[in-house]
Amino acid sequence: MERTTTPQTTRGPDAPRKNDKVGWLDLPNKDQLFILALCRLSEPLSNVCLLPYIYYLVRSALAVKNGDSSDRTATAAEISTYSGVLVASFSLAQFVASLPWGRLSDSYGRRFSVVIGLAISVISNAAFGFSRSFSALLFWRTIAGLANANVGIMRTMTAEIVGPDRKFQTKAFLLLPLVFNSGMVLSLALGGLLAEPAVNIPFLFKGVQWAVDYPYALPAVINSVMLGSALLLAVFWLRETLTGKEDNKDIGLRIGHAMQTTCFRRQKAFYQALSGAEDVLLDSPPTAQSVTLDESKESKEPATPVENAALGGSNMRAKPSLRSILTFRTIAAMVSFGLLPLHNSTFMHIFPVFLATPPDGVQHEHTNLLAFTGGLGLHAASIGIWLAVFGIGGILLQLFIYPRMQARIGTLGVFKVSLIIFPLVYLLAPYLSLLPDKGTFSFLRWIGLAIIICGQIMARTMAIPSTVILLTEAAPAKNVLGTVHGAGNMLACLARAVGPAVGGAVYSVGVKEGVIGAVWWFYLVVVAVVAAGWCFGVQGRAERRLDRYRSSPV
Repeated sequence: MERTTTPQTTRGPDAPRKNDKVGWLDLPNKDQLFILALCRLSEPLSNVCLLPYIYYLVRSALAVKNGDSSDRTATAAEISTYSGVLVASFSLAQFVASLPWGRLSDSYGRRFSVVIGLAISVISNAAFGFSRSFSALLFWRTIAGLANANVGIMRTMTAEIVGPDRKFQTKAFLLLPLVFNSGMVLSLALGGLLAEPAVNIPFLFKGVQWAVDYPYALPAVINSVMLGSALLLAVFWLRETLTGKEDNKDIGLRIGHAMQTTCFRRQKAFYQALSGAEDVLLDSPPTAQSVTLDESKESKEPATPVENAALGGSNMRAKPSLRSILTFRTIAAMVSFGLLPLHNSTFMHIFPVFLATPPDGVQHEHTNLLAFTGGLGLHAASIGIWLAVFGIGGILLQLFIYPRMQARIGTLGVFKVSLIIFPLVYLLAPYLSLLPDKGTFSFLRWIGLAIIICGQIMARTMAIPSTVILLTEAAPAKNVLGTVHGAGNMLACLARAVGPAVGGAVYSVGVKEGVIGAVWWFYLVVVAVVAAGWCFGVQGRAERRLDRYRSSPV
């Protein structure tokens, strides 16, 4: 196919300039981004809230499962195995539903999947909190996973809302990971502080029977209330962004428009294309020009069957096949997208269990730098506070450091830096149990804990937005963004399901064999090294191939 290029001396008003500095307030359609960001809270609130108290929740559920009248003391190995299954069920459900959600959103619109997913999340969170048996916990967590399989669609909506201007994309694609991190901080803090309220908040819940009977219901109920608020905003004001359907208004949007007009007494307004400014009017749906990728701009990438189909007519006329979507560059980015949660989600499950595992007070003959066991024995509130406090540091890093790093060394460069940090953190983490918890040098344990948490959060804060940006840029055409993100999210969900399940089993074996570091050294380090090898090797080659193509003469 003949290629055409635009002379470099001509530059459109929307083309990114080298010295452009984009602030958060410069992003277009901020009202839509705000609502979408609140909707993005659904996954961290539904998925992460239980982590600070998962050790104690599973121990309580196992007592009910075995018909004990008292809280039976289960072994750390048993709790690790069951908690791994519970954590994995959410992501396994996401894996099953991700690609169907993506394909449906490409055909029928993004708004439907976001609203329905939020509604189911509200119900499943409340039901999870009032579940006492392990089977009920597993069922409602699976339902929540099915409802939250629309994360890839939200990423696609981000791209469609901000439009084709690349100078906005770095900030915009930082938004959802930033909200995810904020949601994780909030969720971890709520989970740790609100679990067992009759014990942890006696001045409010002492003698309250439901708080005694359902000690882990309060965090889930608070989650449902917050997600219910996001659901109302989405129903009434989140607009459709799929090309060709931007003007569609269902009954929810009509009611929202009527409420907005009545409350604020505003005259009906419409979006206008303003040179050098953003779309700021709120009353009408964004036009195709304001939210979709610019079809008129030439791309100096190899034309694919997907692009030919897109250029030949509307994306609603024919669906491109998966084979034409999965180019070498797309597959390379997608595998990196999936390898990251394979170890990151395992850490998010194993680390709280490790922190809650009672320390091994027995001095064994064969204890050495490899064969040792025991955790830190922290309570749920302490675990939640530790993880939440350092999560705030991750947010600050994402706000102020990541954009500067990305501008200096590029998205792939930032991703590579994070992949160097991960294995170092995993290698050192189990040695926290060898540091003294009493006496003059007990402060070393807390310094070590801070270093491990800070290192992991710093690495994932750099890695998550990088993988999202790289996957988005690897999509061969704009009309398959939903499918690409759906497939990527499907792979990531499978990784998040396999990781905690395998990690929990390996942790259990390590506890039984007296090698608490087994899951860290023989699983997490190995996966992190493989992810780094793939990025530096295969993905790097795909990006270099594209750079050579772009720089080649016509």
